[in-house]
Formats: sequence, structure tokens, C-alpha cells
Amino acid sequence: MSIVPACEYPRYTAILTDREFHRAVVDGGSHRLRLVWLGRRRVPGIYPGTRVWVEGMVSLRDGLPTMYNPRYEIMGTQES
Repeated sequence: MSIVPACEYPRYTAILTDREFHRAVVDGGSHRLRLVWLGRRRVPGIYPGTRVWVEGMVSLRDGLPTMYNPRYEIMGTQES
């Protein structure tokens, strides 16, 4: 996650990865999605390690798939 300085236009950025994919793949493939919320300095409930479901349009920005202002749902954790 990254938070921009106060002097810049507010935006909140997070990188979403597929943890299951990373455990199974050894070829160096990258399954990452950049999430950007414009006009916000934080998104309640979105922290490192949070499991989320997202929906929205994807565009390619700086070589990384990027979704702006995605709809999201925080997924509950399964108790063991």
C-alpha cells in the first residue's frame, strides 16, 4: 500500500496478489493487480493481508493491470 504526501492529489493505492497462485508457481509469473482509489487517503478495512473481492474495469498502467475506484468486499477469514 502507498499513501501520497499531503501536497499531492489524494489517492490510496494497494497491490492485490493471488496468494494461492504464488504458492504454486515457480516460473516467476506475476499475478498482481494495482487498486487505486482516487480522492481518498485511506480505505477503511483495507490493510496488508486483507482478503478482498474486487470488481471494476481494468486498464494497463506502467505495465501493471490497474483498477481505479473498484467496488470491493472484504472477505472474512476462516477460523480453524
